[in-house]
Amino acid sequence: MIASPKLPLVPRRAETAVATALEDTRVVLVEGPRQAGKTTLVRQFVHERRPYLSLDDPVILANAKSDPVGFIRNLEGAVIDEIQRAPELMLVIKQSVDTDTTPGRFLLTGSANVMALPTIGDSLAGRIEIVELFPFAQAELLERSGDAIDRFFSGDPIVIGEPVVGQDLAQLVTRGGYPEAIGRADGKRRIKWFDDYLALILDRDVRDIATIDQLEKLPLLVRLLAEQSGQLSNHSNMASALQISRATVGRYIETLERMFLIDTLPPWFSNRISRLIKTPKHHFLDSGLLAALRRFSPAPPQTDPERFGPLLESFVGSELRKLIGWSDARVTLSHFRTKEGDEVDFVLEDQQGRVVGIEVKASATLRRGDFSGLRKLEEAAGDKFVRGLVLHDYDGPRPFSEKISGVPVSVLWAN
Repeated sequence: MIASPKLPLVPRRAETAVATALEDTRVVLVEGPRQAGKTTLVRQFVHERRPYLSLDDPVILANAKSDPVGFIRNLEGAVIDEIQRAPELMLVIKQSVDTDTTPGRFLLTGSANVMALPTIGDSLAGRIEIVELFPFAQAELLERSGDAIDRFFSGDPIVIGEPVVGQDLAQLVTRGGYPEAIGRADGKRRIKWFDDYLALILDRDVRDIATIDQLEKLPLLVRLLAEQSGQLSNHSNMASALQISRATVGRYIETLERMFLIDTLPPWFSNRISRLIKTPKHHFLDSGLLAALRRFSPAPPQTDPERFGPLLESFVGSELRKLIGWSDARVTLSHFRTKEGDEVDFVLEDQQGRVVGIEVKASATLRRGDFSGLRKLEEAAGDKFVRGLVLHDYDGPRPFSEKISGVPVSVLWAN
């Protein structure tokens, strides 16, 4: 669960996963962006033999960095918050849990992908379970089942639920999922929170996980990525605009990924179609942050569909990413685009190679051409194609073919 002065207590799906992991795993790491609710979640698992220690406390951090062995040596167990601030503790924790293999000894949080840090990635293999915690999904806020991914692959009829359309949908998208942002009804105050949040991460947190030679370029890169969200990635153009090398752009983007600010969507491919684009796309992991960066005002979507479209696409991508983490199936997320321009925004593929395609449209009206990418994906996937959905600003289903239809965005959190 997560508490906020402006939100009621909301159950988190990750809570059960953490509790289960602590029963049989020596180290559990809760990863996700800052202000997503990690601290509130892990504090529920504090007890006498597992005290809470925050590396945001300068005294505790100094002790951990100056003497990591001594810091860990006398701990029977601990909840250690923001472990990326002292990654040297990870190797000492490994030595400790190799000596005492009792499950649930250490519960860690990280506002960065610490397992990608040099010398850390393999150190706790077989000893650690990672639980992701992102900002709220709509299914969490509404206390719904959150099983949309499994239902999509089941082939059962789509559940529409209570549709959210028009300005109500725009409000959801611009609000995003961060608890503090949701609690701010005033749009200007919400943008102020996002501006301060981003400044803190780019000025301080990034130093914990990367060496950035030209730190002043990072906010400019974030704004470039915001303007190009959902488009094919072009590192060369960004490098030219920022007057840095293409390799530096790639390295900085990787850092932003590790900070859970953006998500790179790889291309889906099939041997059935040779003329496929193999360039990734970038999306922001929270549509509220993207809306703040683009200074989008949540007017009815139909008044400015070109500006609303990329925000809605990132919103859907973020919801899918969260739902995938809750699914019983192991599902990958990618995008599909042919060299002729046919595209599908999101391709979900399970371990059996079965495919679900999801296209996102900001309009309430659908035209035949809006289904062309899904028809091409169906051709490429063959009998592995389960269904295709066009998620758009409408309040009911619109069948197009046996396996392809238009549906409201709210199918993502309908029971």
